[in-house]
Amino acid sequence: MSRRRTPWVLVEVDGSAESHHALVWAFREAARREATVVAVSILDGADGDPLSSVTRVSRRTQEVIRDHLEALVLRAIAETGFCGRARTAVLERSVFDALDAAMHGSDLVMVGAGGKRLLRPVVARQPLRRAVARGA
Repeated sequence: MSRRRTPWVLVEVDGSAESHHALVWAFREAARREATVVAVSILDGADGDPLSSVTRVSRRTQEVIRDHLEALVLRAIAETGFCGRARTAVLERSVFDALDAAMHGSDLVMVGAGGKRLLRPVVARQPLRRAVARGA
């Protein structure tokens, strides 16, 4: 029998008070679900340039962003007492937008050396109706 894979909680952290509250909620939810929290910071392209890439952001800038993200995560861990799994990542805006679109109903196809996987939104189930025996 295959074990169910552990859930993941992905939370965008931008340093605002709202994102701190979201991070604290994510840690509490992850503790309840025994999930892994992935806190991400988003690299925006220069002046909204759709062709900009991470290579245009210096390695030092990326390290500063990651250090700031890890400090915010440690602050939230201290506040919640979370003792589960936590990860940090710095993502390009396009990657985060693809994940966000999948969450809002778009199909997401993951292609790699190991094959292809399709993440498709779950179709809502109709509520079950209980049949009542006649004359009961």
